[in-house]
Amino acid sequence: MDFRLTEDQKMVQSMAREFATKELEPKAAEIDASGEFPHESVKKMAELGLLGMVVPEKYGGAGFDFVSLAVAIEEISRACGSTGVITAVHNSLASWPIDNWGSDEMKDKYLPRMATGELLGAFGLTEPNCGSDPGSMEAKAVLDGDHYVMNGAKRFITNGGAANLFVVFAVTDPEAGHRGITAFVLEKGFPGFSVGKHEDLLGLRATSNCELIFEDCKVPKENVLGEVGAGFKVAMGTLDVSRIDIGAQAVGIAQAALDKSLAYSQERKQFGRSICEFEMIQEKLALMATGIEAARLLVYNAASQKDAGKKRFSKESAMCKLFAAATAVEVTKEAVQIFGGYGYTKDYPVERYFRDAKCMEIYEGTSEIQKIVIARSLLG
Repeated sequence: MDFRLTEDQKMVQSMAREFATKELEPKAAEIDASGEFPHESVKKMAELGLLGMVVPEKYGGAGFDFVSLAVAIEEISRACGSTGVITAVHNSLASWPIDNWGSDEMKDKYLPRMATGELLGAFGLTEPNCGSDPGSMEAKAVLDGDHYVMNGAKRFITNGGAANLFVVFAVTDPEAGHRGITAFVLEKGFPGFSVGKHEDLLGLRATSNCELIFEDCKVPKENVLGEVGAGFKVAMGTLDVSRIDIGAQAVGIAQAALDKSLAYSQERKQFGRSICEFEMIQEKLALMATGIEAARLLVYNAASQKDAGKKRFSKESAMCKLFAAATAVEVTKEAVQIFGGYGYTKDYPVERYFRDAKCMEIYEGTSEIQKIVIARSLLG
């Protein structure tokens, strides 16, 4: 099995790395502190084609494969975790499901504008009382003539306050369980739709993570994504894809922590020599690097399964997210330890990496949920 990047993938990697290093990294600490959404950086990413990576060329996108997307997300997240997840959500949680399940009319209407960044996407599944169990969803949509009337709320929505297009899920048949959930595409201007509380997060603070509120929100019937009652299938299929990006994001954050730790360990002196000369520090660096490389290969494997057209790759995407998330948490924790007292201050970025990394074990399916997905796949 060959995981060497193609020339096109290397080009994407080089472009994303150069942009992230010059544009994103210098601003990462500032937007983390302020919680301000990086509108200008997102606009520049759109100009580079980073918001239309998986949108087909016929709709104005780049039409790249998912290994390329993972490579780009890793490089962006290496510079700024917040911008990494903003990019991942728009590509995998909003653009991809519209391309995969949307009608021709829906694709024509939205995908070209998503590829250019005119429309920024978000994904609304989680609710105040519904996280890991979509079956307990409380948001409801009732058909009324040529539109649905939606009521309810979504919580912890990345891009929520900045996006203007949303993939949202609601119950259309309360008696049908999972088969009673339907996916919709909502525009920000739909009557009855508003943005609520902005979350004050531990990490990934510049992602405009907000609550979405629907009060008799009118959604045109043609904005059903896929078939009525197939929303659970749309949600789970989309999460299979997006978990690859979260794995890539975790790898990027972990790689940044290792890079900074390597440099600091060679500069910092104690007992008359650089701390990298001490075997305990060398052990940390070795384990950090090994974990990152293993996580990266799991991400590439899952992305390759998607690109190869494998019908189900739930196990592979869950494995890459589970392992990469745990690796990111462990690597960033060790980075703080290598920096010692300085690592516990905001003078150095490793404390931000540590805070950003923790979310990898929570969103888009907790690590506990990933273990369930993997076990069920093994058990058939």
